[in-house]
Formats: sequence, structure tokens, C-alpha cells
Amino acid sequence: MNRKIVIVDYGMGNLHSLKRIVSSHNIPVTISNKASELLTATHLILPGVGDFGQAMEQLKRNELIEVLNYLALEEKRPILGICLGMQLMTSFSEEGDCEGLGWFKCKTMNLQAYTEPGIKIPHLGWNTLTVKNDHKILADISASDEMYFVHGFGVVEAMEEEVLCTTSYGIEFISGLCRNHLIGLQFHPEKSHGNGQGILSNFINSCIVHE
Repeated sequence: MNRKIVIVDYGMGNLHSLKRIVSSHNIPVTISNKASELLTATHLILPGVGDFGQAMEQLKRNELIEVLNYLALEEKRPILGICLGMQLMTSFSEEGDCEGLGWFKCKTMNLQAYTEPGIKIPHLGWNTLTVKNDHKILADISASDEMYFVHGFGVVEAMEEEVLCTTSYGIEFISGLCRNHLIGLQFHPEKSHGNGQGILSNFINSCIVHE
């Protein structure tokens, strides 16, 4: 099946840098905020970096909530949420005090309230993953492989079967969520060098594409 990736544009993050990295896998990649374009995608990416409330407002303004829910919950297209994109997949965020897409029944919290004294927030830099559930997205990733993080909000509690991986930084927070075709990563695979490239390749090539 021919594949096409659409990076959803809600005005957050360095979209063209992400597009350049994903394009290196020789798959057509488009950045779009149009529902008609999203419907043509076999895979979608919700990118990272930015404010939760503003991102949700932009999705509403562009009338993308309904089409994203259709693609995620009915069509079951593979969708990867990166950093802020993962947080948008949750039910609610303390950042902006507003509801998210609700694909994962958990909340995005201010990590400052949960970390030990002296731990600097935002969490910035390289860290490792503790895999909790098997998923093709993390194929060939080992416990010593480091990923790049930059975030002050995150998920600290979720349904056990939907926790892909965790990371320790003052607390053990959830650094990955998964449910079949829906994947959220708190870290940035596009900034994580070879390990991140492997994860993006796994998403493109190994995740189920529903026809």
C-alpha cells in the first residue's frame, strides 16, 4: 500500500525540521491544517513544542477535531503524537486548564508539583526509557539508548496496559503511551539521532495501516 504522512499543523513547533527528518525515509510527507488533506494520510503525526491550550484552540479553529477523532477512532489510522502531540492525546491538561482529544484516559500535569526538590523543570536533555509494554514502535531500542526531552508538563499516571514506557527524572513519569495504532512519545524522536530515526522508521514501516 502506498503510504503518505501528514504532519498536522496547529502552529506549534518546527514543522519543517520534522518534515525534513521524516522525508529522509523516502515517504511522501505533507504539512497541513486542512481536513481534506488529513483524510488522504495513511499515517499522521501530531508534532511537539508549544502550549496545550493554544494548540487545542487552533485545532478547533481549523475544524480538525472531528476529522482527527474519525481517523483515530473509526478509521484507526496510525497516529504518532510527539511531546505536545502526545499530551494532546490525553483527556485534560493543567497547561491551559482545558480538555484534550481524550484518546488516552489520563491527564497531563505540571511536573513541577511532582518532582523532588532541586530537580529543574523543564526536563531538558537526554534520558533513557524503561519499556513497560511491547510495541513495534520501540523495536531494537535498548535500555541504554537515550532520547531527547524538553518539557515541563507530562503524564504521571495512566492505565497500565496503555503505558508504553516510563522515564525517571525526579519521579518516574510516563514517556510513552500506546494503544494499537495510537502512539504518544513525550520525547522527540526527530531530535534523538539514530535511535529516533529508528523509531520513526518503525512508525512508518511497522505500524498497522488500516485500508
